[in-house]
Amino acid sequence: MSYLLKGAHVVDPAVELDGIYDVYIQGDRIAAVAPELDVAQLAVGADALNDGSANTTNTATDNDITVIDVSGKYLVPGLVDMHVHFRDPGFEYKETIETGSRAAVHGGFTDVATMPNTDPVADTGAEIRYQYDRGAAAGYAHIRPLGALTRGEKGEAIAEIGDMVMEGACGFSDDGHGVQSAGMMRTCMEYVSQFDRVAIAHCEDNSLSSHGVINEGYASTRLGMFGWPALGEELEIYRDIELCRITKCPLHIAHISTKKGLDLVRAAKAEGLPVTCEVTPHHLFLCEDDITDTYNTNLKMNPPLRLASDAAALRDGLLDGSIDCIATDHAPHAAHEKDCEWEIAFCGMIGLETSLPLMMTHMVLSNKMSMVRLVELMAINPRRILRLEPVSISAGNVADITLIDPEKTERITPDYFESKSKNSGFIGQELTGFASDVFVAGKQVVSQGAVVE
Repeated sequence: MSYLLKGAHVVDPAVELDGIYDVYIQGDRIAAVAPELDVAQLAVGADALNDGSANTTNTATDNDITVIDVSGKYLVPGLVDMHVHFRDPGFEYKETIETGSRAAVHGGFTDVATMPNTDPVADTGAEIRYQYDRGAAAGYAHIRPLGALTRGEKGEAIAEIGDMVMEGACGFSDDGHGVQSAGMMRTCMEYVSQFDRVAIAHCEDNSLSSHGVINEGYASTRLGMFGWPALGEELEIYRDIELCRITKCPLHIAHISTKKGLDLVRAAKAEGLPVTCEVTPHHLFLCEDDITDTYNTNLKMNPPLRLASDAAALRDGLLDGSIDCIATDHAPHAAHEKDCEWEIAFCGMIGLETSLPLMMTHMVLSNKMSMVRLVELMAINPRRILRLEPVSISAGNVADITLIDPEKTERITPDYFESKSKNSGFIGQELTGFASDVFVAGKQVVSQGAVVE
């Protein structure tokens, strides 16, 4: 099927586009991008001119070309979330690859990297192939599986990394746990480096964090709960950067949450080490002050919500280039796993469907960040870190496209989510700037904000 997206504001720094263009999609590829494309010429096979953008308001069909007026919308390369938990296999009562994929495209993402802490853990090629097959069967977002660093994520023996690379693993992590042994982490990084893949570090020293359930300091004292010190994260960031220096393995710091941790990454980058990092929307726009005596367990995280000054430093890091990408750490849980005492509630919140509107509302539409920088953080850099094929709004490229309506405003309620779980800390907030249309390999999977069945 072919689509002509008319009048989009295309933003793609990779090909230096930031203006109004038409974008023609033919099959799974972008066939042309130009300031003006004529449907009659395209219908008779006119030469492709260049590349463009898409969104949906008014549509018309001419000779099997569906024309969509997307004026007033931003058209950008498909967004990528390099850190999600789809719980499949083993915990399908929380999320499946199908429901997670629906949530992904509803939030504007064409690609998601699934973490390996499933049951069984994705520590061999068979589990990586399962992720790909289930993703293809769902037919929504591209699934980009991540493999475990160690067998069963137990930190005791290296996983079948070569086997997983052969099946298409795009990176490796024991996310959900810090690899406690520095020697084991070094061995894993030395092995991963041989395959031009990235080691993704969940930085947590269990000897410091084991009893903690909230950031150590004022919040833990005020609410009378065991504290989780920032040092437990920062020590492992420092350790893994030093291991990166020894092994030369590309290192990516997951869900960074403190100013000091970011300063360590910033120094490593200045030194020229292959170190990158991500931040979650909840660590950017929430802090320990948001946790009140109502004990909303949707705000219980790993790592925990930190100081307001940490959140401000992380927002600054987005703007100065110290932080490479936004990743949601999408963590679905069943209602009974959150509707309980804070101490025993599971950590994490869903994030795929609120990430883009949070960034639009608090950063882009408030004029703190450009759309160009947003595209770098949410589309270009994650692909580079994961060694995925670049996607740009230009002729010949795969038609993975996200359209964004900068004027759409919506109050977040449980009914808004396509995810199987509803554990969001942003329920009740009014946000602006949502994905209106999404194309995955030329297939329209979201139309006017709704997932296409």
